[in-house]
Amino acid sequence: MDPHNAVSATPCPDAIEFVRFCYRRRRVGWPELYDEMCAVAGRGLFRGYDADDLAGIGIGFSLFDMPALSVLAGRIVAEEMALRRPVAVIITADAPAPRPDDTTIHPIQTATAPATPTIQASDERTFDVPIRLALMPTGT
Repeated sequence: MDPHNAVSATPCPDAIEFVRFCYRRRRVGWPELYDEMCAVAGRGLFRGYDADDLAGIGIGFSLFDMPALSVLAGRIVAEEMALRRPVAVIITADAPAPRPDDTTIHPIQTATAPATPTIQASDERTFDVPIRLALMPTGT
């Protein structure tokens, strides 16, 4: 595939996977993604492909290839962001723990010592309530 026609033609599936691979390594936009692609190509981290192998599938790193590469990268980033669905976080309080009875004997106390309650009832609201976070998908 001619890298200059990457904007108008359908890119090679390997070229799409290369950009997707680089984006998933560092979730950044253009031009930081370009830096990541250069680093991946320089080290052969994507299937062992170097810059020459990538040029064969339509990924060029020259100044003339940059417009087509940025369009492809923008498309892949938009697709990846769409896959990351937003979620709503709902904070719910756990059921209150049962209050110990005044006649309950703590394991450390002896049978002759009166048990003291560990939870004191109060109408005052505090932040000492255990909460549970649940992620729920938003309805779209």
